[in-house]
Amino acid sequence: MAHIEQISAGRAHIRYRLRDGTLVPGVTTVLGVLAKPGLVQWANSLGLAGIDTRGYVDELARIGTLAHQMIENDLGTEPPDLAGYSPEEIDRAENCLIKWYDWRKRHEVIPAWIERPLVSERLRYGGTIDCLARIDGRLEVLDIKTARRIYDEHLIQVAAYHRLASEHGQRAEAVRIVQVGRTEDEGFSEHVVPAQRLAPYWRIFACALAIHRLQKDIREEG
Repeated sequence: MAHIEQISAGRAHIRYRLRDGTLVPGVTTVLGVLAKPGLVQWANSLGLAGIDTRGYVDELARIGTLAHQMIENDLGTEPPDLAGYSPEEIDRAENCLIKWYDWRKRHEVIPAWIERPLVSERLRYGGTIDCLARIDGRLEVLDIKTARRIYDEHLIQVAAYHRLASEHGQRAEAVRIVQVGRTEDEGFSEHVVPAQRLAPYWRIFACALAIHRLQKDIREEG
């Protein structure tokens, strides 16, 4: 099961537990062991420009959360609560939504799951799938990204989500990442990977999961 703790309006911190109550890491936590040179370079450029990195990242995260909720609402969930968001944050989230609308009108999308937390009892990790849907007749794991572009880490992430869906009886034929930028400069892109080509990305995640466990063992022994 996945235990969900609400930590602020519109955002939830999800703690993933096995049936026996054992806490297991989420996909994004596991991927934290991977080096992200592009992120370091980006953070350095913000610092050199005199921008408070932490505050800037927090604002982007809030915009991303709201954009996800707006898109999920379009797929069939409840409308997001806009209380606590600034007009600028709402405007930038709506930029993402407009790009989403433009993409969706070109496709038939029939959601099966929306924002579904899952746990692998066998592999001992958890993750929350943005959407499992039939897209133009094919079952796919759909992941929405409000990033500047699609990164290799995103492909590793959706491979882990695909494995979770499979363990829960959903044999998706592909994964699809839809990147909806928060500004015109960030633009729009998508990347579709058939299930049979996910093996290399899954192997990287499996290695990251092993490293995460070893690091945890070292901390507990120390």
